[in-house]
Amino acid sequence: MNKEQLYTYISGSTGNESNICQIFAIKDGDKVYDDCWHGFKTLDAMNVNSVTKGVMGLLAGIALDAGYIKSLDQKVMDFFPDYTVKRGEKTIYDVTIRHLLTMTAPYKGKSEPWKKVCTSQDFTIAILDYLGGRKGITGEFKYATLGIQILAGIIERASGEKCIDFANRNLFEPLGLPKRIPHGDSSKEDQFDFFMNKNPRKYEWYSDPQGSVTAGWGLCMSAKDMAVIGAMVLDGGLYNGKRIISEEYLEDMLAPHIKLGERFGYMNYGYLWYKPYDDREVYAAIGDSGNIIYVNKEKNVSVGMTGTFKPRIFDRVEFIEQKVLPAIECTV
Repeated sequence: MNKEQLYTYISGSTGNESNICQIFAIKDGDKVYDDCWHGFKTLDAMNVNSVTKGVMGLLAGIALDAGYIKSLDQKVMDFFPDYTVKRGEKTIYDVTIRHLLTMTAPYKGKSEPWKKVCTSQDFTIAILDYLGGRKGITGEFKYATLGIQILAGIIERASGEKCIDFANRNLFEPLGLPKRIPHGDSSKEDQFDFFMNKNPRKYEWYSDPQGSVTAGWGLCMSAKDMAVIGAMVLDGGLYNGKRIISEEYLEDMLAPHIKLGERFGYMNYGYLWYKPYDDREVYAAIGDSGNIIYVNKEKNVSVGMTGTFKPRIFDRVEFIEQKVLPAIECTV
């Protein structure tokens, strides 16, 4: 399948690929693919959902490199000395940054308290109320979109600046990408629109009433933004010869720390990044509706892909490998 055939295939899709808006690919440091659908342009942005978590994984490494975070085994509560722990809660004192990054932090309750957290004045403090529990630290993987909010709070407490400013200064601007601005409204209606609206968005990042960004969702990027981030990961943390993040941390971030179950396709999990195959150097930051940063070290290619809201689309790894990579190979 060549580039023209791929464009036609996506344009005519009524199934899983019907919501794709942008695909951008970089191979050997050069742009090799750039196409858009549904009225989107290359520089348009959209909410990339849980790809936001992958970016938070990078920001944690940058904070570690800079010494703001002493160790990934540093206790979460070290950063919140003014937080009042619930009576009888002991497990919260044992939770580390590494537990957040590997999704092995324990939380109370069977499901995430979306309404409680997302209608609060401070999302970070609200989710801290759910951290811990009677079972203690079990090492069990528990996917927690809201829990990653705590990581944003840690970066803010450690660095002394808002997470969005930290990200702009240390990641987006050094990569030559647009600065993100806070998304000011946080009403129930606005949150629904943020997820469901199929139009391009600004280069923004959803934020709570305190101006703290949502760490598990809500970052708006273009496919180009994601491909550039992927290219930096491919190059061991360098971009145009400039060090963005240490190679040591990246290797640790991408290393398989947990083997996931059937729900997640038996992929390996690093620090908020997935390793889809046991025996291949392929990695991904994956978001709902098919948003993805795909990194293939064997082919030295990174692919960014955006998609409007569409249920039950978890990742595009197979689609990229079966359809997008062959089209790229036809153009180089």
